[in-house]
Amino acid sequence: MAKVTGTFYGDFSCERKERKQAMTIRPEHGSCSFDDFLRELTFDFFGSGQHKVTAGKLLLLPNAVLLDVRSVEEVQTLVLPFSNDLTTLHIPTNEIPDRLGEIPKDRPVAVFCSAGIRSAIVYAYLRTMGFEQARVLVGGYPDLTEQAKPGEVWKRLNARRKGS
Repeated sequence: MAKVTGTFYGDFSCERKERKQAMTIRPEHGSCSFDDFLRELTFDFFGSGQHKVTAGKLLLLPNAVLLDVRSVEEVQTLVLPFSNDLTTLHIPTNEIPDRLGEIPKDRPVAVFCSAGIRSAIVYAYLRTMGFEQARVLVGGYPDLTEQAKPGEVWKRLNARRKGS
């Protein structure tokens, strides 16, 4: 077993075991190793867009969750509730492991941050923890704010009224 240490926006260390087997699923969590998750990331996976969702499509999904992984300071600057359309959870990236139980596994979850890097990291983590419906929200602030314009909100609310 090799010990790996280094700096990646702070100190980290981990134990690394040599892998000589295929997928190691942990049934008690419905999860897999990060190695196994990476093996799934083929050309077909990325080409089919299985890892992402736009704000427009997210807001049409029933029971969808917007997981905002920005810092407390960022959220205090700009809140993204979208309360008419979906559940919004704010859990900063560094708190995800400790608050994992707050994120529903049985609903579509779109991970959002301001630049897309933290959302990609949290997406990968969630997938290794068995969150099959997790996606990265693409388009950033521009896509979200486009969906908050009165015309877009009216279309969604009107469609719901007609559908009920």
